[in-house]
Amino acid sequence: METSKLTQVQSGRLLLSQEASRSLDEQAHQEWGFNPFALIEAAGRLCAERFLRSYPEIFTKAKNTRITVAAGSGANAADCLTMLRYWILSNLVSPSNAAVILTRPDCVLGDSPNAQLLKSMRKLGVKVLEWNGELSGSSMPEASREAVSLFESACVIIDGIAGTGLNGALKGAALEMANAINAIQKPFVLSVDVPSGNFDGWEAGMPIIKACATLSIQPQKLCLYVPAARPFAGEILPVSGVFPEELTCKQTGYELLDWETAQTRITKIRPDTFKNQRGLVEIRAGSPGITGAALIAAKGAQAAGAGLVRIVVDDEVYPILASQVTGIMVKPESKAKTIDLAADAVLLGPGWGKELDRKPVVENALLQEKKGVPLILDADAIALVKDKIFSGYAILTPHPGELSAFSGIAKEKLLSNSGDLILKLARERNAVILSKGHVIMIAAPDGRLGIVDGMKPVLAAGGSGDLLAGLCASIAARMAQENRYCGFDCACIAATLLTESACTRRFGKQFTDPVELAARTALLAGEAWLGTECSRLENKRETHDR
Repeated sequence: METSKLTQVQSGRLLLSQEASRSLDEQAHQEWGFNPFALIEAAGRLCAERFLRSYPEIFTKAKNTRITVAAGSGANAADCLTMLRYWILSNLVSPSNAAVILTRPDCVLGDSPNAQLLKSMRKLGVKVLEWNGELSGSSMPEASREAVSLFESACVIIDGIAGTGLNGALKGAALEMANAINAIQKPFVLSVDVPSGNFDGWEAGMPIIKACATLSIQPQKLCLYVPAARPFAGEILPVSGVFPEELTCKQTGYELLDWETAQTRITKIRPDTFKNQRGLVEIRAGSPGITGAALIAAKGAQAAGAGLVRIVVDDEVYPILASQVTGIMVKPESKAKTIDLAADAVLLGPGWGKELDRKPVVENALLQEKKGVPLILDADAIALVKDKIFSGYAILTPHPGELSAFSGIAKEKLLSNSGDLILKLARERNAVILSKGHVIMIAAPDGRLGIVDGMKPVLAAGGSGDLLAGLCASIAARMAQENRYCGFDCACIAATLLTESACTRRFGKQFTDPVELAARTALLAGEAWLGTECSRLENKRETHDR
């Protein structure tokens, strides 16, 4: 990471590298007087309470919950032991149902926090074993066979094998234990801070614990959100309060984005606003057999509040689209030149296909982008700008395959990267790049990187990307109308709006058509941007009418 290019954000939205995380620990110790024992005690108790709140059903049968801790020699192992001690002293877990498996004997040496915690484990009557030897059938040492048995019989395995101090792939006893845990199907695997095996240099194929949930101590670690690594963390449960806000607010890092904060990056719509002030979006999309992409993109632009939406399509698909829309202008390509209204933002590409020559349209749009008109490039349009340098007003919205073709970087390498490659590309092309997927990465030419945790299965369907492109175009158009355009903020708002629309907390579990999903985004956007003044005026009118 280039520290000079990072931003300061609230600790709950800050993502740190391993190096920055270690620096934070050192500052807490040297400048604030938080010694390792104090930090571990705080982290362990807060993690124990957070897990208890999130999964109370695991502890419903008092003292019958079987817990086995897989412990290395790092601080996250000490966090795990503190959690276990907290549950035992709170009468949630019986010592006879608890066990600790150590990766190495030096975990118990000296006056380290780990050694002191293990002393209390033994005093409480918790079984403590050291893992040793190869897992090779009948030749497996007795201690290892017993350890595997304790893993298999546990209700919860707490993974503290390796934390953010890891600088290479798991090996030796740590690797053997991780493989043994991953081979067991039944127990709930809970990682602390990061799943063991994850670190800043992790690449797909390296060994890593497959967790059901991860207690992520804030500020969270950037390596959690590497696309290829993200599924191994399971449900991420943020744990706050370990470090004082006054300390974490001075840290710089990348930003974990959410709808609650992103929606404030654009102004609310005034009650006296008329349609032209909300922006005109022009969409060039659709082709025979793929007309739905154009419709979905237009619905997205409507949903995010565009005042006017215009689709320009090939003449042969014009009758199909024109008969399906309301409130959306549709023009055939042959008559597009008769349009007098200048667009505030232009979207090219959804469902465009690769059969026709679209280069003249792209070149004209690039001229407009050079003059300051926001240009959103999606799907097939991205392949037509592989050699282009933009003027700072473009947003590209590729999925990993499209980004690989655009950049020449292997897809596997992009999915194993924490964002530096996408940032480098954004700087080189002078454009915002929104890389779509179960983790959305948004990179700006000025070095900002935002990440959206998009683990929403309902979005893994055709049309979601078209909807996102339409949301981007609508937000960009309104920003441009207000002379406040920021491509990075625009992409952040659009991406979080889309993922929030798929949130089961709001809308339950339901597969849906992207056009129906557009209706959800419209509801969220309206709640965010129609403003309290509009509501007061409406309430007054309703009261007067009654």
